[in-house]
Amino acid sequence: MRDFSKEVMAYSLQNAIDFGKANPEKILPKLFQHELEKKDIGKVMPLVKETVKKVNSMSVKERVTAFSKLKKLVKKREEQERDLVELPGSAMKRKLIFRLAPFPSGALHIGNAKTYILNALYAERYKGDLLLVMDDTIGSAEKPLIEEGYQLIEEDLELVGIKYKKPIIYKSDRLKIYYKYAKDLIEKNKAYVCYCSQEELRENREKGVECSCRQFPVKIQLLRWKEMFKAKEGHATLRIKTSMFHPNPAFRDRVLFKISEREHPRVEKKYRVWPSLEMSWAIDDHLLGITHIIRGNDLMIETEMEKYIWDIFHWKGAETIHTGLIRIEKTGAKISKAKSQKEVLSGEFLGWDDPRTWSIRSLIRRGITKEAIREFVKEIGLNKQDITVPIETLYAINRGIIDYTSERYSFIENPKKIEIEKNPGIKEPFVPIHPDKPKKTRKVKLTNNIFISGKDFEKYKGKEIRLLYLFNLRLGEKSKFTSLKNKKIPKLNWVSVDVPARILMPNGDWISGIAEEGINKLYIGQIIQFERFGFCRYDGKRKNIYEFWFAHK
Repeated sequence: MRDFSKEVMAYSLQNAIDFGKANPEKILPKLFQHELEKKDIGKVMPLVKETVKKVNSMSVKERVTAFSKLKKLVKKREEQERDLVELPGSAMKRKLIFRLAPFPSGALHIGNAKTYILNALYAERYKGDLLLVMDDTIGSAEKPLIEEGYQLIEEDLELVGIKYKKPIIYKSDRLKIYYKYAKDLIEKNKAYVCYCSQEELRENREKGVECSCRQFPVKIQLLRWKEMFKAKEGHATLRIKTSMFHPNPAFRDRVLFKISEREHPRVEKKYRVWPSLEMSWAIDDHLLGITHIIRGNDLMIETEMEKYIWDIFHWKGAETIHTGLIRIEKTGAKISKAKSQKEVLSGEFLGWDDPRTWSIRSLIRRGITKEAIREFVKEIGLNKQDITVPIETLYAINRGIIDYTSERYSFIENPKKIEIEKNPGIKEPFVPIHPDKPKKTRKVKLTNNIFISGKDFEKYKGKEIRLLYLFNLRLGEKSKFTSLKNKKIPKLNWVSVDVPARILMPNGDWISGIAEEGINKLYIGQIIQFERFGFCRYDGKRKNIYEFWFAHK
């Protein structure tokens, strides 16, 4: 890992100058780019915290002086991050055409949406076309297509502002096109129908031995291809002819078509012979005029096979850019569309927007903006290696977007009722709606009976505390007013006229409590911050309880 100390110091100084105090959460996202991986997180975090502590102890003059010597580092990185890297072949005078290739098995999650957003960002940058091609070949029994998957994908793309050229293309409508090119491959003596079992094929591949089915002449192969449409599932496959000495055994005579008896959600049982991913895309990328393919490193062998097929037909292929997968570092969840499908369909999850799915729609419902999601992907860019990014990176970007517009309210978990003795005559105090907007306030009703958290009560019982934005008390069942002076003593959140509320957390748990009366004026979808708790999105009132979804701290 390279030395980040100067960059950490530069960003800490800039953050302190801009906001009066440096915040580690604001520094961290600047560092998690292409070169910083999971193994580096633990090493960098102590450095960030130590540097922030040092910067916050400096005077304003000392910060400005120190930053003047390091600001070139900030400028250099900002210039690097300002835009996406150039794509190969983008300088040629032609219309660039990109494609989205979602498999309709459920809603998009933050991991697989990354590639789609990158394609969209590049299409926008180069004023190119973006095609939406539903990659709905039959799939597998372990990861089946579902009827609602099509609509879910369309909605998710809209949620993150991805605009594509219409009409939508469905691979399930293009089977006859694939059949035509399959026949062409057979006639060119480049493909053959195989009746061998998986075990036989695996053994032949490992030994570099050609399958006996491969030896039949073209006329026989064409007859076998025709018979394949009446054969039982698993009885036959169409394989491409490659060198049996290819260094990767998995590339040797790969499957191009297989038989499946499963019903398709769009075309039902109209087709029984289905193409592989690489076969269908080799044909479609050519026929649709795709100029650039941005896909994950996990599809390297499929890309190689596509190119192999293009060469057979003497087609100029698209520029293919592989990007590493991203893993989101967080607690207690595995991001998987297949796993989420099982839990949604079984009823274990609330739906495709359950926060435990980490789907795009769940993030939006929590209050993570589409702008934050797009910027998160843009900052990662075309990472060549698989990387792990802390979820705090996304949260920090979102926080920067929503913080200034999010009004503050009070929420009390496990409320404890206390009585105020000798109230100094304050019945309707004005409290600020945001710490950076001191002139904008809201009026709150104050009675002699208020609520604080039971945890705070036990911790500070018998001690002098300050009610946030109010006055000081000697805390007890009956709390005595002590002073209006804002001393350096613990400041506690409180609620007077209360309403029942609950907050859905990312792990699927509900936290119940009470909130101040002012939340009855919120509109559904409004993002607020509960003081000392975090940012939340108001989701509506159900059974007289105000419900919120937790975004982040």
